[in-house]
This record gives sequence, C-alpha cells and structure tokens, in this order.
Amino acid sequence: MTKKFTALITKEENWYVAHCVELAVVSQGKTIEEAQKNLKEAVELYLESFGEEDLPASTGEVMFYPFEVAVGG
Repeated sequence: MTKKFTALITKEENWYVAHCVELAVVSQGKTIEEAQKNLKEAVELYLESFGEEDLPASTGEVMFYPFEVAVGG
C-alpha cells in the first residue's frame, strides 16, 4: 500500500529543506533530489515509529500561494 503526501522544498543558504506538509516531518539535502530522498526516508521512519493509525485524513488538493503583508511603520 502507498500513501501520497505533499512536500514543500525551500532553499536556505546552501541547503534545500524539505517539509512534509501533512506530517510536519522535515529533512534536508545539498540538492533538491537529495532533499526529496531524505524526506522520503524520514517519512518512512516516522511511519515505522508511529504507525499509520493516526495519519491525518487526506485533505484533497493542497494550494500554496505567495502573498504580501505590510511590516514596520
């Protein structure tokens, strides 16, 4: 059985940081591919440790969008 998750990858200085949106699991790598691979391994370890019983229900489509807010004076 497989389950789909959503990854968000950001670049922070010399690292790509990969976040699993549904599980709040995070990993990193020097390349996008390495970050993806490491996140997949981290999620697999998470599921081995905590099981599948408490997985969040699928929320369907995930949307990300940029936005701006005013800061300061």
